[in-house]
Parts: sequence; structure tokens; C-alpha cells
Amino acid sequence: MSKRILVVEDQEDNRQILRDLLGNAGYELIEAENGEEALAAVARQRPDLILMDIQLPMMDGYEATRRIRTNPDLKSVPIIAVTSYALAGDESKALAAGCDAYVSKPYSPRQLLAKVREHLAQ
Repeated sequence: MSKRILVVEDQEDNRQILRDLLGNAGYELIEAENGEEALAAVARQRPDLILMDIQLPMMDGYEATRRIRTNPDLKSVPIIAVTSYALAGDESKALAAGCDAYVSKPYSPRQLLAKVREHLAQ
């Protein structure tokens, strides 16, 4: 059975890139365009990993991550922040919110895939 990844990204172009990259690698994808949709998707279909954009409409990725982490059943689900926030302190802010890893945009598809595989192997 393939691993299920929730992609939380408000930009269609970025979702398409991830769809192609992760779909071709054999992963099943669930998509959400904002933090509120992410919470609903997590409740409906427990993903094996979450790729969380930070700059989202309605509810940002930090808040969505914090809320996901309050659910004891989801504490072990890895969350990787994938964001254009790349200033000093942004990575530590994402980790403090509950993310397990941080990838800044633009990213290398190969490096992102390696990070996904690393966290799914744990």
C-alpha cells in the first residue's frame, strides 16, 4: 500500500509540481488549499506525512500545525514545512510550531523527495 501525503499549499502551480513529483514516486496525495482544509483532511484521512506551506489564507501553516499536534493520534505524523519564508528564525519558528523538518522554496525536487522518504522511513 502506498503512503498517503497531505499537501497543504494554496498555489495551484506548486500543488501541480508536488503532484507530479510525489505521484511519480508512488505516493497517494491528499490536497488542501489552506489551514482549515488541512485540519478537515487530517480528520477524514489520516495521512502518513504532511507537507505544510506556512503562508496560507484563512489559517497559516504555523497555526494548522499547532492544532494538528494537539491530537494525540497525530503526534507521530511527520510534518515538513515547505515555505518561501527563508529568513533567519523562520526555520526555528516552524520547528517550534511542531514541524519535524523545514524546506525552503525554491527547493530541489530531489532533496525534497529525499526528505519525504527519510521521514516516512522513521
